[in-house]
Amino acid sequence: MNKKVLMIAGVAMTALLGGCANTTALEESVANLGNKVDQLSAEVSSLKSDHGKMSADINDAKAAAMDAQAEAQRANDRIDNVASSYKK
Repeated sequence: MNKKVLMIAGVAMTALLGGCANTTALEESVANLGNKVDQLSAEVSSLKSDHGKMSADINDAKAAAMDAQAEAQRANDRIDNVASSYKK
């Protein structure tokens, strides 16, 4: 009885070790994952570049809006000044 158990355990161990020896599928899977990581890294880099450009454009637009607001205020002050100095 003991010999049968040892023999079955030996066959099972051999089968398990033989199954682990085939790593071709695992290597292909790792290579595919590596390619996907590279693609995602390139995409993130592109998105960071786009984000930087958009941030610069936003800052330019804010500056232009502030300049326009200041110019409008100056124009309003001049109009108010003309209107207050005019008498009938």
